[in-house]
Amino acid sequence: MTTPNMNVGILIFDNVEVLDFTGPFEVFSRTRLVPGPASRSNDDSAPFTVFTVAKKSSSIRATGGLEVVPSYDFTSTPMIDLLVVPGGFGTRPLLEDEETLHWIQKIARTSSQVVSVCTGAFLLAKVGLLKNKKATTHWGGFEKLKQIDPSIEVDENARFVEDGIITAAGISAGIDVALFVVEKIHGKEVADETAQYMVYEEGNEAPLFGTRPLLEDEETLQWIQKIARTSSQVVSVCTGAFLLTKV
Repeated sequence: MTTPNMNVGILIFDNVEVLDFTGPFEVFSRTRLVPGPASRSNDDSAPFTVFTVAKKSSSIRATGGLEVVPSYDFTSTPMIDLLVVPGGFGTRPLLEDEETLHWIQKIARTSSQVVSVCTGAFLLAKVGLLKNKKATTHWGGFEKLKQIDPSIEVDENARFVEDGIITAAGISAGIDVALFVVEKIHGKEVADETAQYMVYEEGNEAPLFGTRPLLEDEETLQWIQKIARTSSQVVSVCTGAFLLTKV
């Protein structure tokens, strides 16, 4: 019998910190129960179904101006097993947004796990989910978290804290906490292999997938070549180096 995938819902909103939500998205969406780069070319062994959720279906603008169209809005989202609440300066106005706070509270009641990244902890604290718990957040938000709920024991040294709910420190810590959750659910071997695939540890593989068809895409190759001529610096990430080599 096939075990159904766990639904991972990641809240997004205007001025959400980019890596707060894309880090966990990458970890959960790239986790596979069958090891190796080839398993990432399809979802056959993917244990998580990952999607974003926003209050409205229209696009949100993350920090730095990145526009993102959510997979679902509050009225259409499917059941969420694992709720991820990221941070960013956009959490401040949400502290007074009753619709968003109510949605978090409602989803948290039926989710098997709730995780915050960075100042997403503010929103969990605001709805009482961190009452009398240990928690952490971005170092710039320690005092604000204490103000929102003085009963919280704020750990100012931890990368992430598990006390029923799991809270992570700032930004890049979202990757660490997501890998921790993968390990909790599917074991250390799966979590370590996911980190290796992501080149998150030394000696990781850099697989070729999305770049493969572009190696024969003359329009894309010509565009790279043209932009490179007028750019002061060209940088590749992962297998983007294949495209630079091709041109």
